[in-house]
Amino acid sequence: MSSARIDPVTDTTASPEAKAVLAQIHGAFGATPNMFRTVARSPAALQSMWGSFGALGGGVIPAPLGEQIAVAVANYNGCDYCLAAHTALGRKAGVGAAEMAAAQLGESADPRTGAALRFALQLVERRGHVGEADVQALRDAGFDDAHIVEIVAHVALNLFTNYVNVAFAVPVDFPGVKLRPAAA
Repeated sequence: MSSARIDPVTDTTASPEAKAVLAQIHGAFGATPNMFRTVARSPAALQSMWGSFGALGGGVIPAPLGEQIAVAVANYNGCDYCLAAHTALGRKAGVGAAEMAAAQLGESADPRTGAALRFALQLVERRGHVGEADVQALRDAGFDDAHIVEIVAHVALNLFTNYVNVAFAVPVDFPGVKLRPAAA
């Protein structure tokens, strides 16, 4: 018996619509992570989530920065699942272990990355209520409007995934990563 609040679908319990999307996910990952199997209880939600990953994967924010944003948001929200998944994906994208650990706290030795991570956490902490100076700090770091909009989109997608995993206690199927409390 699973400790998940909503059990992930299996190959035999998934709807035909969900199976089609899960096949794409399996092809991309070489496995089908529990988060997607859980969201597959609603084919519409699964399509929305997977479509967002695909769209943002082809955007202007490079994969390493997207993964660093994801771990910062996951750590802030206490999402063990997303922290583990995106740390693994960030390492696969070429981000070093120390860089991923720093990103958990919204930090980076790279000023541009640091600006993006600070903004991402401001969005989460302030529930979107950022100011002109916050947006200008991104522009000053070299981001254009397309980048800024996509940072917001990455944060929104990660809120979706964090909430799914935390609310439903989705079993983590990636190597675990310890959550890090923010410095006081």
